[in-house]
Amino acid sequence: MSTGRPKTPLILSNEEQKQLESIVRSRSLPHGLVTRARIVLMAAQGSSNRAIAEKVELSTQSVCKWRQRFLQQGLDGLYDEMRAGRPRSISDDQVAELIRKTLDTKPRDGTHWTIRSVAKEVHLSRPTVHRIWKAFGLQPHRQRSFKLSSDPFFVEKVRDIVGLYLNPPDKAMVLCVDEKSQIQALDRTQPLLPMGLGYVEGVTHDYVRHGTTTLFAALDIATGQVITRCKSRHRHQEYLGFIKHVDANVPQDLDIHLVVDNYSTHKHPTVKRWLAAHPRYQVHYTPTYASWLNQVEIWFNIVTQRAIRRGTFKSVKELTAKIDHFVKQYNIDSRPFMWTATADSILEKIRRLCQYISET
Repeated sequence: MSTGRPKTPLILSNEEQKQLESIVRSRSLPHGLVTRARIVLMAAQGSSNRAIAEKVELSTQSVCKWRQRFLQQGLDGLYDEMRAGRPRSISDDQVAELIRKTLDTKPRDGTHWTIRSVAKEVHLSRPTVHRIWKAFGLQPHRQRSFKLSSDPFFVEKVRDIVGLYLNPPDKAMVLCVDEKSQIQALDRTQPLLPMGLGYVEGVTHDYVRHGTTTLFAALDIATGQVITRCKSRHRHQEYLGFIKHVDANVPQDLDIHLVVDNYSTHKHPTVKRWLAAHPRYQVHYTPTYASWLNQVEIWFNIVTQRAIRRGTFKSVKELTAKIDHFVKQYNIDSRPFMWTATADSILEKIRRLCQYISET
């Protein structure tokens, strides 16, 4: 026997039934909305508010509320209303003062503001300062290095080299050549602690030096394959020897375009005489302070991270063997780097940087 006030019948149209069932099946919609859709579906099937409340684990008053909201507003009534929330406790002037102090001043006892120091200065809490810094992208604890090229032919060289990358010449190879000098064969003073479940690999902070080597490399931009050779020094003699090694390992019927930086060994008279005697070689020098245009620098970072930096070597011979092994494995599945920056996009970035520097 039912008691209480008679309830208004809840009848769903076919479209409402489909939409409510879709909401209930969803795994991405808010849990509260899914629960309200279940309440309406069960109410349409004739379930009492008390029975529905037990199944969805809500109070009878809440079930009654959402049932009435649906009767009055339809599906729109199941969505949460905007809530006013707590009024702001930080004024715009306080935010502006914090930003100005962060950008335009420095603390008396340091080179940059920390959250604690600036919070004490502007009389705000540390979490508040952190939220404002994050909202405006302020990171006083970080720096980013840059160096503008002073090369008078910077624009011409950028267009020349980027043109090689984006539109390589026919019947020719483009090789990015450079050397990574002073690679140290470092051995830790105590054995490594291997990585395990819940802890990372352990190494001692000190090490023993067993000598250095120089890695010469030539990267083929079309295939991503690398020709390398390790030498004990990096004079023009070693560089020329490496160029001859490259010459012996590339097709003889192709022109060779070399992208190199302005290191003195690359411009030594002996090297220039050899290149002049081999007219199929054309050299393209990167602008001064712009070695980032040389794609082989990307590969040097890869070999450093994957084969050198975390390695332990008891001799230079062991170091060079590790590098040679890495190169062989790398060339098996090598892929070219996807160069997408145009000369115009690079020059536009330089223009914006120059403008920013001149304004400061």
